[in-house]
Amino acid sequence: MKRPLGQHFLFDRGILKKIIDCSHVTPEDTVVEIGPGTGIMTGLLAERAKKVIAIEIDRKLIARMGESISARPNIELITADALKFPYETIKGKFKVVANIPYYITTPLIFKLLEFKAKIPSMTLLLQKEVARRITALPGNKEYGVLSISTQLYTKPSIKFLVSKGSFSPPPAVDSAVVHFEVSPRLLYRTADEKIFRAVVKKAFSQRRKTILNSLKSYKNIREALLETDIDSRLRPEVLSIKDFIRLAEALQLM
Repeated sequence: MKRPLGQHFLFDRGILKKIIDCSHVTPEDTVVEIGPGTGIMTGLLAERAKKVIAIEIDRKLIARMGESISARPNIELITADALKFPYETIKGKFKVVANIPYYITTPLIFKLLEFKAKIPSMTLLLQKEVARRITALPGNKEYGVLSISTQLYTKPSIKFLVSKGSFSPPPAVDSAVVHFEVSPRLLYRTADEKIFRAVVKKAFSQRRKTILNSLKSYKNIREALLETDIDSRLRPEVLSIKDFIRLAEALQLM
């Protein structure tokens, strides 16, 4: 069974329980589950959490879940687009646990991080390649804009891999469970986050070039690299977040 919007369903209760174990959900927690599908993990979450808010865009799946888990008073089913849902209306803080459809992975993560003050953690089942990009460190070929953007506010870690054969229907690639510890504030101090992000985006738009050439549109880039003691021959993928912060601030001051 495959939903029209690209969800691949995970029926293995052992894997689902392992995902929930990684989320560290307690009886005091409110949990938001995005894309609950057939509701198996929804029911398992309800056994551990104070409340589960399941957000599903497919009305047919909502109707099916309503029949199977209507007896659980701590589950709230909401028909909504997770990318447009007003998360600020949820009372108090909440943890996020989700098997995210691949096509909305990146925009959904950024949407959720808009509410980082309300979300202490996210445990997400993602495409393995995306998980590796999110958790990549400097010097890794998968390190880039997504790595830096998520690591500004979270500490992500891959907990375990899930074979494509575990899903119905099976996707084309394997998946990974990523747990994010979310901070309400920047984990790295920067004078201007907007300028920092612009420098990072520009640098990785031509990642095969040296940092000097990829940022040559900044007229003072050579001086900024000298000021920050960053080798102009390096490629963007070897610079740390702190390196990019120092470089962005140097460019801003020149």
